[in-house]
Amino acid sequence: MPQNQITMTYIGGPTALMEIGGLRLLTDPAFDPAGGDYTTGPVTLTKTGGPAVAPEALGHIDVVLLSHDHHSDNLDNAGRALLPAVDRVYTTPIGAERLGGNAIGLDHWQSVDVATPSGRTLRVTGTPGRHGPIGGDRGPVTGFVLAFTDTPNDAIYISGDTVWYEGVEEVARRFPITTAVLFMGAARVAAVGPDHLTMTAEDGIQAAHAFPNAKIIPLHFEGWAHFSESHEVIQTSFGAAGVGDRLLWLKPGAPTVIPQNAG
Repeated sequence: MPQNQITMTYIGGPTALMEIGGLRLLTDPAFDPAGGDYTTGPVTLTKTGGPAVAPEALGHIDVVLLSHDHHSDNLDNAGRALLPAVDRVYTTPIGAERLGGNAIGLDHWQSVDVATPSGRTLRVTGTPGRHGPIGGDRGPVTGFVLAFTDTPNDAIYISGDTVWYEGVEEVARRFPITTAVLFMGAARVAAVGPDHLTMTAEDGIQAAHAFPNAKIIPLHFEGWAHFSESHEVIQTSFGAAGVGDRLLWLKPGAPTVIPQNAG
């Protein structure tokens, strides 16, 4: 078994369970059933899909990687209720202030080391994100890079809610990414304007070129009414750009071993 083997279970929306090095990490927890409306100011988000795995079926979670706490499609009611039971929550500094308790804020490029049951060390680094267009950023948000300190050339990138911009391009310059988990779907919310707030398929294609050795795993492209680009749009666009074979789709609820790059 490769020492950096990753198993991922897609739960829905931005939520996936990642098992690596004996650690169990969860991305943006959203576990409410389908059909709910979430209103903040002029914005109402509607959830159209429920989780493939209930939170009580997950077992213990070591780490939550929370891109931001202030939007319900990334942290809904059931997801928020889960947080006190995990060992630690990494998120934005302002999000950690709001959440308190076990939440730890990471500035851009700040790293923390997490000991694994096997005695190895997983380094978690906060990365920049821009949650929308210039001047219309819905942030602050963060992404994450994960890499074992003894094998730093095999890094995982989790984009969080961001568009393609120079901050993501800088991740590619700083880290040898071999697995890129991209929050896509081209989220659009009419109440805040026509621009996309998460990666479009074209943004994802630019990321695929920037991370030439990475498998591309889409998340956060379905399950909410504000997504404007589906699985089919992403697959078709990547195929037309000649990078369709780089995509790795996760089946909801099914643990998937992520193939490792040779060497």
